[in-house]
Amino acid sequence: MDFFFGPAGTQFFNVIMIPVQVIIIVLTFYYFVLSMFGLYRKREQKILIPEKTFALVVAAHNEEKVIGPLVENLLQLDYPKELYEVFVVADNCIDKTALIARNVGASVHQRFNDIKRGKGYALEWMFQRLFRMERQFDAVVIFDADNLVKENFLVEMNSKLCQGEKIIQCYLDSKNPFDTWVTNTFSIAFWLSNRLLQLARYNIGLSNVLGGTGMCISTDILRKFGWGATSLTEDLEFSMKALTFGIKTTWAHDAVVYDEKPLTFVQSWRQRKRWAQGQVDVAGHYFFTLVIKGVRERKFMYIDAAVHLFQPALVMIATFFMLTNLVAGFQGHYANIFSLVMPWTGWQILSAIQYVYPVAALALDRLPWRAYVGLILYPVFIYSWIPIVFLGFLKRKDKQWSHTQHTRSISYEEVVKQKKVSTN
Repeated sequence: MDFFFGPAGTQFFNVIMIPVQVIIIVLTFYYFVLSMFGLYRKREQKILIPEKTFALVVAAHNEEKVIGPLVENLLQLDYPKELYEVFVVADNCIDKTALIARNVGASVHQRFNDIKRGKGYALEWMFQRLFRMERQFDAVVIFDADNLVKENFLVEMNSKLCQGEKIIQCYLDSKNPFDTWVTNTFSIAFWLSNRLLQLARYNIGLSNVLGGTGMCISTDILRKFGWGATSLTEDLEFSMKALTFGIKTTWAHDAVVYDEKPLTFVQSWRQRKRWAQGQVDVAGHYFFTLVIKGVRERKFMYIDAAVHLFQPALVMIATFFMLTNLVAGFQGHYANIFSLVMPWTGWQILSAIQYVYPVAALALDRLPWRAYVGLILYPVFIYSWIPIVFLGFLKRKDKQWSHTQHTRSISYEEVVKQKKVSTN
C-alpha cells in the first residue's frame, strides 16, 4: 500500500498517465485542425439534367402521425415523377401507417417479424424485394418516417451520381429546432456536425459518415456487397463496411432533410444511448481493420474513419483523465501535460471549444438568431454524453431496438414558413 500512495506510486501513476494525455491532446488538436476545413465551401460543378432513377425507401414503425406529410412531400419533389417512386416499409406496424401511406400515394410493403426487429432488418428485407421487381432503379434513398425533404434533393443526388459517386449523405437539418430546449441543443449538435465535420471531410477528400436518413446508395453497390447492416447504428455500420472495400461516402451540402428531434431529455437520452451502443459495437468490428488498411495503403481516409469510431473510447479516456487529474490536484503532487504545454487547463479548452465551434457553425450556415439561444444549455447536452457513452459501452451487446416516438406532424410548407419567420 505504501507503494501506491508514496512517491514511487505517484511516479508510476504519472508515467502511466502520459500516453493517456498524449492521446487526448493529439485527437483534440486533430479535430481542431479538421474543423478548420469546414470554414469554407469549395466550388462544385453540378449536373442539372435529370438522368438517374431513384427508389425512395421509408422505414416506418407505427408512424401514423408523421408518415402522411412525408409521402406527400416526396411526391412533390422538383424532379421528373417518372424517374422515382416512393416505397414505405410498414415494419411490424399495429396502427394506420400502411393505410395512410397507401392513401397518399406510396407503394406500401408490410413486414412482420418478431425476431429480426429494427430499421436495419426492415431495410435489408425491402432491398431484396426491390431487386426482384421488374422496374430497376439506379439508386436507393433512405428516409425516416418523421422527415421532410427539400424540393431540390433528388437534383443534388442525381448530380453526385452522374459524377461517379456511389454513396452520398445529405445535410441533416431540424424540422422542430425551437420546440423545446432539447430540440434546440440537439439541432445545434447536428448543425455543427454538418459544417465542421461532414463538410470539412468532404472539402479535403476524406470519407463522410452516413447519418441514418437522407442516405443515397447506388444500387450496384447494394447488389455487389449487400446491405448487411443490422446493428443499432446501421448507417455507421454500412459506411464502415463500404469503406473497407475502398468505397467512400461523399457529402451533399445542398441536399437537405429536415429531421424531427426528440422533445424531451429522456427521449434524447434513449436515442443517444442507442447510438452509443451501436457505435461501440461497430468500432469493435471495424476499428483495427481500418487502421491496418490505412497503414498498408497509406491512405489517411481510413485512419480518419478509425478516429471517428474511436470517439466513445476518447470520451471515456478523457473523463478518466479529468477525474484522476482532479483528485491528484487536490493531493498536490501530480502535474498534467495540459498544464505544461498550454496556458489553460483541459477543462477550459473544452469549454472554449463548446461555444466557439457551435457559434462558427451557426454563423457560417446563416442560421436564425433563435438558434443561438440554445447555446445557453448546450453544455448540458454535451456533458450528458459522458454517462451515455459509458452506458453504451456497458450495453454494447444489447441489440434491442429502441423506437423513438414521432409526433411533429407538419407539412414541408410549414417548415419553410417557420424558417423564414425565424430568419426575419
